[in-house]
Amino acid sequence: MVKQDELRKEYKREDFGKGIRGKYYEKYKKGTNLVLLSPDVAAAFPDDESVNNALRNLMKLAKQTTGIKRRSSRRAKARR
Repeated sequence: MVKQDELRKEYKREDFGKGIRGKYYEKYKKGTNLVLLSPDVAAAFPDDESVNNALRNLMKLAKQTTGIKRRSSRRAKARR
């Protein structure tokens, strides 16, 4: 048995109940931690824990490599 679409063609404001202006304003002002991942990135991570682990590892790697300076090559010295 196929269930018929339950959406109406048209809704009225009254159908949604009484709204409260500014209900989430204070929370919104504090900011949000939600981010939108591109579909290809989201496909690589099955859950939020795996995303967090990958980002933590990337942060750790970035901290470790910030102190590394590039060595000058012989070619760069020869150009001077």
